[in-house]
Amino acid sequence: MRNWYWIVVSTLVLAAALTGCGEDPLLGNVSFDRDRITPNADGDADVLKITYDLNRAAAIDITFEDQQGRVFTFRKGARRGPSVEEPYQVLFAGVVDGYILPGESFNGFDVTKRVLQDGAYVWTVRGTDETGHTERVSGTLTVDDADAALPELRNFSVSPPVFTPNRDGISDRAKINVALSKDDTALSVYLLDEDGTRYPVEKDEQTLAREGQAGLYAFDYDAGVDDGAQPPPDGAYVVHAEAEDAVGQRTVATTTLTIDGGGVPMAYIYNGAVAWSSSSVPLGETLLFTLTVENDSPAPIRTSGPPPGTVYRSDQNYATLGEYIQSGAFRVGIHCENATTNYPWRWAVGDESVLEERDGHLYLPAFTRAVVTGGIRFDDVVGARNPQYCWAGLIHEDVEISAVNDRVDPVSLFIQVP
Repeated sequence: MRNWYWIVVSTLVLAAALTGCGEDPLLGNVSFDRDRITPNADGDADVLKITYDLNRAAAIDITFEDQQGRVFTFRKGARRGPSVEEPYQVLFAGVVDGYILPGESFNGFDVTKRVLQDGAYVWTVRGTDETGHTERVSGTLTVDDADAALPELRNFSVSPPVFTPNRDGISDRAKINVALSKDDTALSVYLLDEDGTRYPVEKDEQTLAREGQAGLYAFDYDAGVDDGAQPPPDGAYVVHAEAEDAVGQRTVATTTLTIDGGGVPMAYIYNGAVAWSSSSVPLGETLLFTLTVENDSPAPIRTSGPPPGTVYRSDQNYATLGEYIQSGAFRVGIHCENATTNYPWRWAVGDESVLEERDGHLYLPAFTRAVVTGGIRFDDVVGARNPQYCWAGLIHEDVEISAVNDRVDPVSLFIQVP
C-alpha cells in the first residue's frame, strides 16, 4: 500500500523549496472540497469541486491511484493559462477515462468513461509549464456506494452494409439495432465521416424500449431523404452507438456503413412540354407523343419498361404488358379522362442509349435528359365524353406524383367516329 502521508509531505516540501529559491510555485491553493464521494446519481455527495491556482501557463493532469498502484486519469495534458482573478475550478463526479479491471472483457463495445470503484485513492494534480518544469500536489479520496454497473451495448448491427438512400425502392434504408443493458441511460446513434462530421440517426417510432430505459432499440435510417433532405455524401462511414448513464459512464459500439448513389431524386418533364401528334384522331388510329425527362439531381433514378416507342391499344395497360408497378421506379405516364385506371399507359424514362444498368436495374444517370416517345391506338370511344382531355405525368411509383409532374400539357382529344 502506498504511504500517502509521505506523498503529501514531499509535495509540500517541493513547493516550499521553490518558494525559498525566489521562484513562485507553479501550482497553488490546490484543494478538493470533499474527501469522500458517493457517485450514484442520488443527489447526495455525488460531486466534489477541485480548485487550483496557476502562476504560469501549464498543462494539467489530474489522476487517481488506487491501493494496487493502478492510475486512473481524469484530466490529461489540459492546457491552462495563468490564473487571473479567480482560481480554476472543475467538478469531479467520480468518472475517469475508461478502463478495464483485471479479469474483465467486454464483447462488442468499448468503455470510454467509467466511475471509480469503491475504495481509497490518492489524487494528484500535476502541472507542467512550457520549460518542462513539473509540480504536483496530492491528497486522499474515498469512493463509496458508486453505481459501477456499466451501460452495456449488446448485439449492435447495421444492415445492409451498403445502402443507397435515393428512393429507388432498393436498399433505401439501413436497419440499425442495439440492446441497452441499463435503465436511466441516454442512447445516441450517429454516423461519423473521415473529417469528424457527425450525422445523427433518429430512433424508429416502433422501437421496443422506452426512451432512456433498458431494452432493444431500432433505428430505421433513410439518411433524411424521405423528408427531402440530401443524405450524407457517398462514402464509407463509422456508425457509433453511444450510451451514457446517469452517473456519466459512457460506452460505445462501432461498425461500418457505406452510402452509395445517395441523393434526393428530382426529375421533371422538361419545360412541362409534350409534343402531341394531333388533337383529333380517327377511331382505330394512334395518338403519338414526344417529351423529354430531365434528372436534375445527383442521384440516378431507377426506371422500368416498356421502352419508349411502345404503342398501346386503348384497352391495354402497363400490367397487361407484364410491366407491373415497381416501388421507387420512375415512369412516364399518359392519362385520359375516359381511362378506368390512373395513368394506365406507362413507359421507361429513356432507352438503352442513355440508361445505365446497375445490379440488373435500369437508371437514368444524374443530371441527364432523355427523350421519351410512345402512343395509344384508340380502338373504342366513349360517346358521352368526346372530346376528352389527355395529359402526361412523371410517376414515382408507390412514392408520389409531384404536382409539377402531374397533368402536364393537356390536349383536348377528339376521336373521329365513322
